[in-house]
Amino acid sequence: MLRERGVVEKSSPQKAVVRIEQSSACATCQSRGACQVQNDKIFLVEVVNDLGAKVGDVVEISMPSGSVIKASLAVYALPVLGLILGALSGGALAGALRVQPTAASLAGGGAGLAVSIGILKWLDRSVRSRPDYSPRMTKVFTTPGSPLSCGDNR
Repeated sequence: MLRERGVVEKSSPQKAVVRIEQSSACATCQSRGACQVQNDKIFLVEVVNDLGAKVGDVVEISMPSGSVIKASLAVYALPVLGLILGALSGGALAGALRVQPTAASLAGGGAGLAVSIGILKWLDRSVRSRPDYSPRMTKVFTTPGSPLSCGDNR
């Protein structure tokens, strides 16, 4: 289970927007450039507010590791696979289409890449509603500056 702590920026009874600062693990991550990071250190995550967190609360956000690995594999491998298969298919069809193999491979690679991006968009829409692919708020800690210690749960 991947866990991060953050501070609630916006809150409603249904949703909360949590600001998470990059952890030290981000510094060594090979994919750190692909994250949607603001100001090189902070990113925002929208989660279901089923624990009743309020603006300013420190919360823990969790996501199953397996889901992160599956999503990462799809996002990185599917476009490459589409590009390669498209280029090979285009090259194989060049003789039948009576075009140069290079041009057919380029066109096929572009088409394969476009199809794979379409598949990724479809997958994104289909997994958004699945709880195992969405970050969840798992703990609410005390509001910074309150008399209770930060380690106490509510």
